[in-house]
Amino acid sequence: MRLIFIALQFLTIIPLPFSVRCEERDLGRSMAFFPLVGLMLGALLAAGNYLLSGILPRGVVDLLLVAILAVLTGVLHLDGLADVCDGLAARGGRERFLAVMKDSRTGAAGAVGLVLLLLLKYQALLHLPLEIKHQALFCFPLMARFSQVQMTVGAVKARSDGLGTTFIAGAGWLQLLIATATTLAAAVLLLSIQGLWLFVAAYIVTWGIKTWFHRRLGGVSGDMIGFASELNEVLCLLVILALSNLQVLNI
Repeated sequence: MRLIFIALQFLTIIPLPFSVRCEERDLGRSMAFFPLVGLMLGALLAAGNYLLSGILPRGVVDLLLVAILAVLTGVLHLDGLADVCDGLAARGGRERFLAVMKDSRTGAAGAVGLVLLLLLKYQALLHLPLEIKHQALFCFPLMARFSQVQMTVGAVKARSDGLGTTFIAGAGWLQLLIATATTLAAAVLLLSIQGLWLFVAAYIVTWGIKTWFHRRLGGVSGDMIGFASELNEVLCLLVILALSNLQVLNI
């Protein structure tokens, strides 16, 4: 239970009425429960959607859901997305890329990346069929938190400092196995066999991102993990939307 609370404290700003002891390696070990925290976030989004839909237009509700998720997560992974976008836009080699990402200021590329991602997330939510919206609200935070585990386990550290290095040092194949089992079970329960294909799509994309960062920068950092997480949120919503438009989902 302690590791679950550590995962909840790291991934959200939700306050706990008690203190939790956390040693350095506990951060990595807590990644086994990241998908579970994703499901908790999904439950909060589904509850918010249920409460708000009766009093507000759908477009306003969906924009509020995007804002609620950003607030609940303390915009932690959005910050990582912006930093990586700035790094991608910077000219130069590995050291220049890492230096730009470490800069606390957000550049033009980071701002554009944030705006485009949030717009995609909002539009995807807005166009989801109502009959599968609640399933999608559970699934996309779930898949994104699993991608964080996949990005971390077995990764090489891109830099010697930062939270990413702590997680890489503490997370192992047991954490990935538990996270995989949780994610697959929840995805199939929510979306039937299509949940399996959604998991496969997210896994392949995350593997590609992780491989590219290893080749380009020699490893992975916390910002890159956040970048992959945000991309997977959008990917998950777009895949569910595409499948529903193709009338593949029979839920």
